[in-house]
Amino acid sequence: MMHTIRRMARLGSLFVTLVGVMLSATPSNAVVDGVPGPTFALVAKAGYISTGDGQSLLAWGYANGAGLMQYPGPTLIVNQGDTVSITLTNELSVPVSIVFPGQQNVQASGGNAGTLTREAPAGAPATPGGPVTYTFIASRPGTYLYHSGTQPELQVEMGLVGALVVRPTGADPLHHAYDHPNTAFDHEYLFLLTEMDPNIHRLMDLGLGSQVDFTKYHPTLWFINGRNGPDTMAAAAAPWFPHQPYNCLPLMHPGNKVLLRLIGAGRDRHPFHHHGNNTWVIARDGRMLQSVSGVGPDLAESNFTILTVPGETVDAIFEWNGKGLGWDIYGHTSTDPLEPNEYAPDHGKPLPATLPELQSLTLGEAWSGSPFLGKVEPLPPGQGGMNPLGAFPFMWHSHNEVELVNDDIFPGGMLTMMLVLPPSAPIP
Repeated sequence: MMHTIRRMARLGSLFVTLVGVMLSATPSNAVVDGVPGPTFALVAKAGYISTGDGQSLLAWGYANGAGLMQYPGPTLIVNQGDTVSITLTNELSVPVSIVFPGQQNVQASGGNAGTLTREAPAGAPATPGGPVTYTFIASRPGTYLYHSGTQPELQVEMGLVGALVVRPTGADPLHHAYDHPNTAFDHEYLFLLTEMDPNIHRLMDLGLGSQVDFTKYHPTLWFINGRNGPDTMAAAAAPWFPHQPYNCLPLMHPGNKVLLRLIGAGRDRHPFHHHGNNTWVIARDGRMLQSVSGVGPDLAESNFTILTVPGETVDAIFEWNGKGLGWDIYGHTSTDPLEPNEYAPDHGKPLPATLPELQSLTLGEAWSGSPFLGKVEPLPPGQGGMNPLGAFPFMWHSHNEVELVNDDIFPGGMLTMMLVLPPSAPIP
């Protein structure tokens, strides 16, 4: 019963988010939440995160300056060619550091020597060594990972991990993943994928770190951007998630191009599946899939499930306009005008099914009462109501079924919904 109540409360937060979209005054373009650079001040801190099954677990994370620790760390956003400077201060009781896979000639100063890079000692700057400053030139656009290079098997598990986005040079860097027109997009969303073994966090919370045994590693929680489903769909910066500010609720209009920035930020592989259509995978590890420089992603891969490998990043573009369904997604007659980006060959074609009467149906929360985009029809009391815009929802999730739970409670884990909104609804 309590799990049902929690689930309905979290689905209610999706309703709040959708109403906010509906009431938004002006349309804009969805961009990845993050901190603009090129200069950053990060602080390693401890805090407690909330999980979809009601737990509160100790985690470590990078904070943006004097802000709260967050899981994952702040998404750092810079431009190609920037000289990036990141100063790391440490408030934890163990040394920490940052490494930047995919970046070249990273220089580190301050702190103490470590195995992979220079480390900020425990309690810096009050202890000898003090903060560490990392600098590099962001020479290539793309999606990248950053994480602690100090005892990473433990510190990444505890939460010292984040994303780095390098925007390309060119006329419109907010709408191109790379400096080529075939990488253009309308909206972008981050999918930083991690897993967690709660027992490790409990042991660390009790000061029993010496008992952590990674040969017995057994994750039971799976995250997108630091949240379990359905919390992924709650509003960004929701006050009830003070240490988990990033959500994951992709929104689009028919015909839009949506850029997925996927990061395998944990230790397991995650096959991420996107219902509705295939994506075009245009880059891996910040390297565009092209055969010759300048030709664009001519080696792009069409796929319906993207395997994210630990430490790897993937950029992919998703489109959907109802093409090939064989019926008009708007419920038009043949004399109605076309909608923007509508698939013209299906214009005016009727739905090839007769829906049963309402008393013969069990309705999900996202049913608007109508099979057509942007249409809302009356619903029986207590049913539906979570889709005030008449959107088309598609579940996006891990294709490893065990990852769709929160401690064995379904639905949860590594899942969210992608919403195709009617053209009249602005996307914030």
